[in-house]
Amino acid sequence: MRIAYFAHNLDDPAIARRIRMLQLGGAELAVAGFRRGDGDVVPLHGVMPVNLGRTQDARLVRRMASVVAARLPDAFLSGADLILARNLEMLAIAMRHRRRTGRTIPVVYECLDIHRLMAGKGLPGRLLRGLEGRLSRGASLLLTSSPAFVSEYFASLSNVSLPTLLVENKVLETEDTPPPAPAVPARQGPPWRIGWFGAIRCSRSLAILGSLAKAMNGQVEVVIRGRPAYSEFADFHAQVARLPHVSFLGPYDAGDLPAIYGDVHFAWAIDFFEQGLNSAWLRPNRVYESGRYAAVPIAQASVETGRFLSGSGVGILLGHDVEADLRTYFESLSPGGYEWERAKVAALPARQWSYGPADFGRLVALLEDVADGKHVESAVL
Repeated sequence: MRIAYFAHNLDDPAIARRIRMLQLGGAELAVAGFRRGDGDVVPLHGVMPVNLGRTQDARLVRRMASVVAARLPDAFLSGADLILARNLEMLAIAMRHRRRTGRTIPVVYECLDIHRLMAGKGLPGRLLRGLEGRLSRGASLLLTSSPAFVSEYFASLSNVSLPTLLVENKVLETEDTPPPAPAVPARQGPPWRIGWFGAIRCSRSLAILGSLAKAMNGQVEVVIRGRPAYSEFADFHAQVARLPHVSFLGPYDAGDLPAIYGDVHFAWAIDFFEQGLNSAWLRPNRVYESGRYAAVPIAQASVETGRFLSGSGVGILLGHDVEADLRTYFESLSPGGYEWERAKVAALPARQWSYGPADFGRLVALLEDVADGKHVESAVL
C-alpha cells in the first residue's frame, strides 16, 4: 500500500516515528509538509519530503494563511492508495489537493493534539470546529492517541463523526531498538534526578521543577532534554542557567532512550501548557518511554496521564497543589521507597509501553481496509 502523508511539521520527531511505524508495517510513503525549524530538508527514513515552507508553533490562525498558499505537484498523489493528514491544516490541504486532481483516494484524519482554539467556546472555536466538521465529512477514519481526546473533544464538542482508531504514543520495538533498562538503575540516589524529556513547552513546569531543586538544596536534580518551544519562555536558556541543580542537555534520538532514562530516577509527565484542555487529555510519549525504561513517572492524578498510570498501579500521582505535593514526597523519600516504586514499573509487560512488529502490520492492515473502501469500526491498536 502507498500512503500520501501530509505532515504538519517535518521537524517533529513524531512524524518520523509515524513514517517508520507505517514502513515497518509494509507501507510505502510519499511525504509533504511544513517545517518549524531552520536548515535543509532531510530524508525521513529514506523518504525525501516535499517542503511546503515554514510555519510557527502554536500559531494556528497564522498557519491557516500558509494553508491557503500551499501548493503541491499533481504527481504527489500518483499511485497513492490512501491519504493520511496530520492536524486540521493538513486535512484542508489534502482535501483541496485531492479535489483539484480529481482523485477519489480515501482520507484518514490524524489528530494527536487539540489546539486550545479548537476547544474554545467563542467564535474562533466555533468557526474552526465547523471547518473541521466539513472537512472531516470527506474522510473515512479518525486516528488519535488518547481516549480522552475522543471522550472530551471528538464525541462531545467537535463536529467530527468518524470511526476512531486509537494508536497510543508507545515506544516502537524494532530490530534495532535499544535493550530494556537493567534490573538496577545506573544511578543511585540521593540526589534524586528528575528527567523532563521531549517537547519542552511548559513554563510552569520549569518554575515548579526549578523551585523544587532549589528548595531541596542538592537532594533533587532536574535534567531537561529535548526540543524547547522557545516561544513559550521569556529566555529559556537564561532561565535554566539561573536555576541551581537544573541543566539542559539538548535534543536526543530514539536510540538514546535507555541511556537518558537510565540516568534519572523519575520522569516528569506533567504539562500545564494547555491546562484543562489538551494537557489534561493527552498521553505523552514520555509516559510510555519512562515505563519502557523503568524511570518512575510523575503525573497529576486528575488528568488522563494520571488515570492511565493509576489503572496500572504505578507512578507518583500528585494532587492539585503540585508544588507542595512534590516537595512533600521528596522530603520523605527513602532509597527503599524509590526501589519499590521502580520495581512496580519494571514489572509491567512491555505491551503496556510499546508496539512491536505485529502491531505495525495490524495498523497497515486496518488502513488497507480503509483504502479498499471497507466498512471500518472504531478500534484500539
